[in-house]
Amino acid sequence: MFAKAFRVKSNTAIKGSDRRKLRADVTAVFPTLGTDQVSELIPGKEELNIVRLYAHRGDAVTVYVSGGNPILFELEKNLYPTVYTLWSYPDLLPTFTTWPLVLEKLVGGADLMLPGLVVPPAGLPQVQKGDLCAIALVGNRAPVAIGVAAMSTAEMLTSGLKGRGFSVLHTYQDHLWRSGEKSSPPSIAPLTLDPPDPSEEKGSVQANAALQGDMRHLTLEGEEEEFGEVQQRCAEKSLSEAADGKTLQDQMDELLERCFLHALKCRLKKADLPLLTSTLLGSHMFSCCPEGRQLDVKKSSYKKLSKFLQHMQQEQIIQVKELSQGVESIVAVDWKHPRITSFVIPEPSPTSQTVQEGSREQPYHPPDIKSLYCVPASMTLLFQESGHKKGSILEGGEVRTIVISYAKKHDLVDADNKNLVKLDPILCDCILEKNEQHTVMKLPWDSLLSRCLEKLQPAYQVTFPGQEPIVKKGKICPIDITLAQRASNKKVTVVRNLEAYGLDPYSVAAILQQRCQASTTVTPAPGAKDSLQVQIQGNQVHHLGRLLLDEYQLPRKYIQGLEKAPNLARRNDRLLFHVVDPVEIQALAW
Repeated sequence: MFAKAFRVKSNTAIKGSDRRKLRADVTAVFPTLGTDQVSELIPGKEELNIVRLYAHRGDAVTVYVSGGNPILFELEKNLYPTVYTLWSYPDLLPTFTTWPLVLEKLVGGADLMLPGLVVPPAGLPQVQKGDLCAIALVGNRAPVAIGVAAMSTAEMLTSGLKGRGFSVLHTYQDHLWRSGEKSSPPSIAPLTLDPPDPSEEKGSVQANAALQGDMRHLTLEGEEEEFGEVQQRCAEKSLSEAADGKTLQDQMDELLERCFLHALKCRLKKADLPLLTSTLLGSHMFSCCPEGRQLDVKKSSYKKLSKFLQHMQQEQIIQVKELSQGVESIVAVDWKHPRITSFVIPEPSPTSQTVQEGSREQPYHPPDIKSLYCVPASMTLLFQESGHKKGSILEGGEVRTIVISYAKKHDLVDADNKNLVKLDPILCDCILEKNEQHTVMKLPWDSLLSRCLEKLQPAYQVTFPGQEPIVKKGKICPIDITLAQRASNKKVTVVRNLEAYGLDPYSVAAILQQRCQASTTVTPAPGAKDSLQVQIQGNQVHHLGRLLLDEYQLPRKYIQGLEKAPNLARRNDRLLFHVVDPVEIQALAW
């Protein structure tokens, strides 16, 4: 349900009566929670907000947020806990277990099929069709997903653990989880349960045997066949690795080295050096990850990419240098090293090969940049009724909704002219200048909203494909193109702020060097920490414009200095004049 971004309709603080009603509803839906636990989940005095939103499929959902984290959500008058709540109360729901590699597909919106379940020695929990259940991963009891059972436990066993088991509503790493503090699941050891009764043991053994026998046919529905093949490979991989006795950390170490060697052998060339270490990971190593696997450096024993690259440098495979303060780059690779020469390139499937070929054609995708607004101290009174405080980040549409709701709630719309809004003391203090306090009593809607937006502090959100959104205060710095004079009156083109848009300065310099047939250098940008600038000999603004606008598809408003490109038409006329014979010019003059 929350696999894709949702649209927030409103965000308001909960009333005292609604807080008491919510406690009663939680007690009725989850009777295993004691009075103290309910009071802890829904505190009496701490801030608790009601967020009404629309999921990407149009479902109207009400979310209850406490301490910055969503704790409950309501859909069609049914109340559900989030993973944040289940991490505090892991025994709140019957919990089923699946393989860790299946989580990625659940996050993508797939439902969980019964062959994907791991049957514990004590058997499956007893549930009925339609019961709310939690889904955890092998080795950790902390739930990572919440779903509704598609059949009872008895029907699951009767079917031989085949078919759709659970309709998944919410998962760890989905957009509802991202609206909170984005913490990872805690490590909770599995319970040691008593073995089942002899009468149930036969059914459990048969179900477990069916699970092992049918694991090679494992399917996971979202698009049933497509996800089925992926989950089949994931499960077979999990079984084989479990048989080898390797921990998840050991498996991630092997995957990290495999992607690293694959990238060096197949992706990198000498002309690509020096190369930012972040570019190596994001543009090369991720694309070398096998289908069905997910590369995560934090889950390896190295924890950080820099530590792993230091280890590879000690083996004399690569050489890493800090070309500018805080920015590491790979400056040399020993392609004759035995680790690289002996590495066997895995044969890609037709599907993955198509994806890789497409990624080579378009390795860069522009980020999605969204303008936001930050509530300053001077505007706090206007926004506090809607549950926002100093420093809250809002979109333009949310600001308009809050201002309109405030005006209607306090009966400020002029009775004679609906286009005018009467200004109460709070609006006067927030919107008007000092010399207008006693002269301006009413404002048109458009003037009121525009003034409000001008008083808010600017902010912005940058979202790169496949990455978490980055929110920063202030205005995003555009890519700055300038012309400068160097020794012997030579003109050079300087480009700054490429990193803010996910562009590698070294890669841009290499492309421009080839296209312009001119020397390029990459140096630290003066006055900017951890930022680089590209310098190209001559006026190359028109080449930069083609690269940034046409190929990288960056919006023109985020690039300044394009008007400094040479006037090609005037230059062509000058060249044409120089090749005309002087006698012909005199004849034309007559």
